[in-house]
Amino acid sequence: MLKKIVFVVLGVAIAAGTYGFMRVNNEPAPAVKAKTMIEWTPGESLSVVPHFVSDGIVELTWQTLTDVTFKEMYVQDIDSYYWKPTFGPSVKAMEGKEVFITGYVIPVDYDENFYVVSRYPYANCYFCGGGGPESVVDLRFAGKNRTYKTDERLTFRGKLKLNAADIYQMNYILEGAAEYKP
Repeated sequence: MLKKIVFVVLGVAIAAGTYGFMRVNNEPAPAVKAKTMIEWTPGESLSVVPHFVSDGIVELTWQTLTDVTFKEMYVQDIDSYYWKPTFGPSVKAMEGKEVFITGYVIPVDYDENFYVVSRYPYANCYFCGGGGPESVVDLRFAGKNRTYKTDERLTFRGKLKLNAADIYQMNYILEGAAEYKP
């Protein structure tokens, strides 16, 4: 008990002793202007430099796919809300291009050959509550493909399709998907 009292008194003494060394500046902090990374004005087109190009195929990064905002919208047909995407300029610049992306394979339905590639492993993916809808890409295979295992880390190539209208599809779709080694 005596140790506790000594400890508390010592703590109060230290706090009181250091109080005189602390100074509170009531002046407002000066405004800080962020360094311009990209010169761009709304309404103008934006040129996006890809991170990596291999054989004319552009790398699609997970960071690029985060250039999207979502607005909660009510859909009467399903009597539910969903997140409607609005794609940013860097994502729009990739639409329709032949791209490749690396991530974790998640089998959604083996019988329907429905796979997605995810930024995160299964335990943290969009379907399990860890990521957002921007962290998965629907793989639409060009032809016959092998059966993939959960969390295989692979690279796929295909043509990027953006989807903001069909609530039954993913926001990002890789048409003609095939395994790829850059």
